Amino acid sequence: MKQVVHIEGSDKMKPHYINRIKEVYPDLEIEKAEVNDIGQNNDVLIVNDSLIFRFPKYQAGIDNMLKETDILQKLKADKHIPAPVPIYQSFEPLELGNVFTGYRMIEGSPLSGEEFRECADDLILKLRSLSLVNVLIRLHAFPVDEFAEGPAAIHDEYKDLYNRIQVNLYPFMRHDAQENVSKLFEDFFNRIDDFYFTSALIHGDFGASNLLWNSKTFELAGIIDFGESGPGDPAYDFAGILASYGYDFFKRCIDNYHNDDPGMEKRAVFYQKTFALQEALHGVENGDSTAFASGMRGYM
Repeated sequence: MKQVVHIEGSDKMKPHYINRIKEVYPDLEIEKAEVNDIGQNNDVLIVNDSLIFRFPKYQAGIDNMLKETDILQKLKADKHIPAPVPIYQSFEPLELGNVFTGYRMIEGSPLSGEEFRECADDLILKLRSLSLVNVLIRLHAFPVDEFAEGPAAIHDEYKDLYNRIQVNLYPFMRHDAQENVSKLFEDFFNRIDDFYFTSALIHGDFGASNLLWNSKTFELAGIIDFGESGPGDPAYDFAGILASYGYDFFKRCIDNYHNDDPGMEKRAVFYQKTFALQEALHGVENGDSTAFASGMRGYM
């Protein structure tokens, strides 16, 4: 008898995802699949309320998933970094709709910035900060095979970002918004010599939606979506904390990090100010109108 799979929130693409998983893993019994397509780069299927399968939405996401899978396989050696362990994967052929990874669901829930701001218990905030920072310290200390140069690499990366913003976003911006963005980047380029740092393995998208918390211990239970992970500036992960949870909690985390990098806070603040622009740029370059509208809010 043909197995019937109950799919919640499905669209025309999701039955293909189910069929693809069963094609690669025919012994995996799938009784239920819940769709979660709010992610910017991947469609997500929650299978049997216990497994997470991720399918890239864009061609560039395939390369990210290959890199991510390699990093996660290495990170599993450190059990104190609560990252997913890929136990299902398909990279042949390297085509959208066929490429996927799967892992066991991590228990825990994301907390919004609003939920953080509503918490006035200093002990809880301290526990959250120490838990988060301890994981970042281990992640940033994890060996990586190659390192980006400090200021030179960052200068080239953000010069390219600035050029793409001017070409693709400025036509939609108010004139004063253009001036503010130009000043942000020009000030950064003028003080590029301040951007010396020791490269480390970073998460690269260390925001609220990718951080899962234990509601009983108030500790970090899991980190998901390592698609942007790789060698980089540790301050970039702190920029994600700043964007998600506000300056006070960000400052608490920076102070708990105990490093000898005096420019970390300054760099994190700069990176955070580019996040919305990067989201809008992603929208333009990938035909994602939702990302474009969200990123351009306040600039149009």
